[in-house]
Amino acid sequence: MFKKILIANRGEIACRVIRTAQKLGIATVAVYSDADAKAQHVLLADEAIYIGESPAAQSYLQVERIIQAALDTGSEAIHPGYGFLSENDQFALACEQHHLCFIGPPVAAILAMGLKSTSKALMEKAGVPLTPGYHGSNQDADFLKQQADAIGYPLLIKASAGGGGKGMSLVEHSADFLQALASCKREAKSSFGNDDVLIERYVIQPRHIEVQIFGDRHGNYVHLFERDCSVQRRHQKVLEEAPAPQIAEEKLTVMRQAAIDAARAVNYVGAGTVEFIVEQDGTAYFMEMNTRLQVEHPVTEMITGQDLVEWQLRVAYGEPLPKLQHQLQVHGHALEARIYAEQPDQDFLPAIGRIDYLHYPAQNAYVRVDSGIVQGDEITTYYDPMIAKLIVWGENREAALVQMQHALSQFHVEGLGNNISFLRRIISCDAFQQAKLDTNLIQREQHFLFQPQQRHAAHWVTAALIELLCQFQQHRSTQHPLWLAQPFWRLNHVSRHRMVFQDGQREAEIYLSPTAHGFIAEYGKQRFQISGQLLDANRAKVQLDGVQKTVAFHRNATAITLFDAGESYGFHALKANYGQGDNQAAEGHLTAPMPGVVTQVLVSADQAVKKDDVLLTLEAMKMEYTIRAPQDGVIAEAYFQVGDQVMAGDELIAFATAEDVA
Repeated sequence: MFKKILIANRGEIACRVIRTAQKLGIATVAVYSDADAKAQHVLLADEAIYIGESPAAQSYLQVERIIQAALDTGSEAIHPGYGFLSENDQFALACEQHHLCFIGPPVAAILAMGLKSTSKALMEKAGVPLTPGYHGSNQDADFLKQQADAIGYPLLIKASAGGGGKGMSLVEHSADFLQALASCKREAKSSFGNDDVLIERYVIQPRHIEVQIFGDRHGNYVHLFERDCSVQRRHQKVLEEAPAPQIAEEKLTVMRQAAIDAARAVNYVGAGTVEFIVEQDGTAYFMEMNTRLQVEHPVTEMITGQDLVEWQLRVAYGEPLPKLQHQLQVHGHALEARIYAEQPDQDFLPAIGRIDYLHYPAQNAYVRVDSGIVQGDEITTYYDPMIAKLIVWGENREAALVQMQHALSQFHVEGLGNNISFLRRIISCDAFQQAKLDTNLIQREQHFLFQPQQRHAAHWVTAALIELLCQFQQHRSTQHPLWLAQPFWRLNHVSRHRMVFQDGQREAEIYLSPTAHGFIAEYGKQRFQISGQLLDANRAKVQLDGVQKTVAFHRNATAITLFDAGESYGFHALKANYGQGDNQAAEGHLTAPMPGVVTQVLVSADQAVKKDDVLLTLEAMKMEYTIRAPQDGVIAEAYFQVGDQVMAGDELIAFATAEDVA
């Protein structure tokens, strides 16, 4: 086995390869750009080599620098991961020329499958079923128009060298063909440097299904079953699962065999994926072959119990496949959700910025998280905005869906937009639950998937309670709960504490009145009995009207976010005014609601004041708290000056009512 390998990639796939290499006792070398100097793959690897500036074109796509890094560190092989140089025939050739093992297929296989038109011609010769269409080299516009009219509409024009939905156009009428062709060729030339196209019949309600294959240097080929990748946005995958549901076994057998035939036709070695466009009845047509490991490979690992990266390493080293076809079986069902920093309600625009808070679900035999991101990392414009892959397993699809729902509800991100709640809605929509899958599912279910978020009164009062618990958490160590501790408890009368939360342009007032067993929370005309305690810095146990639950949250100096059932609810510009609505004046004094620093003293002894006049302000937890006159009266004495530190319950001002003065 190899003693040392270099991983020519970054992020979660680099971390993924490093974990398997460590398991096998293989030393690892990472490469990194300016943006990734402190990234997880750099920290995990045994060595790390700087290869350039942040843009990928100046670092991760620099073939010569990566090759030199491998030579300088004594690496024997290079794992390309996926994306970047993973399907670059010139990179694979450079590895070969420098006597470095490329952990991927032979150069000839990459070339054969690199162009859609070339690969389809090879597949047609090998007997692999193709979508009816034209895949030839004649690119004359009038000729292509004739072919399109013969195929029939609707149809797709596809860039031969394309991928990821670029250079692809749907044409529904003959009159629109030439304009769409010109547009598609321009995009193909710009994106891939090659404006050749192919034409295919458009499959109505297509499913996107791919078969994982492996070949070795000894002539052995196997498939590791299939994955359904139909749920997509902008032609990019969002959710994947294995095995493909609701397809007859005989149809799957044909598809799997076609994938092996495709691999055999190009003498394939290593991991590859043969992708099919599939009719609703299960009839499959070859689409393309990806000559690398796929992002969604973990679902295959979950249902087969095999480590596909280990298979890659062993095959690249020259060993035979670890298992033959009769030794491979499907166990249960697996789902993968791609957690992205993006804004689904804004056409999935990437969200750029710092991740202030990140909590992953607990990992076990049923739940797996693949990521190269930790709390505090930045999502930049330089690379794909994927935060993590969340993978779950269940004994059947129904059990896997339950696992995914729960895992998404435990996945918390704060600081930038993300698609967690969107994914949870997909999982819960009827079409997905019933496996009525096709590549238009998101568009078809958009009314359900993009419905406005509803904030209920329970969210507001829960946020208010948790904010108080955080501010006065020192009272947790006393013998009394918060509602019985200073400064909330008042003998012989009810104190009433006002808090203001701002949600966008909307302000909401919540009043909390302590009782013997908690608080009465008032929100509008609604009243709740609420109590609770902090479990740690990001969890609280809250009892609301007799219902007890654990609430996850994140809090900073200006806001608090609640995480509930896969949704996140942010409450900003928190304010508190503990003097207003409180009867402290009846006791002749006003006290500090919490530890803080006096920032303003606006009154002096013997000064007359009116109800609601601001008397004094405190700053605590980077927020300002205002002490107001509860009614008309006179200041007897102000005990503190600006800059003084006060403790919760300290008497701030001696106050006399107008009646007392008279």
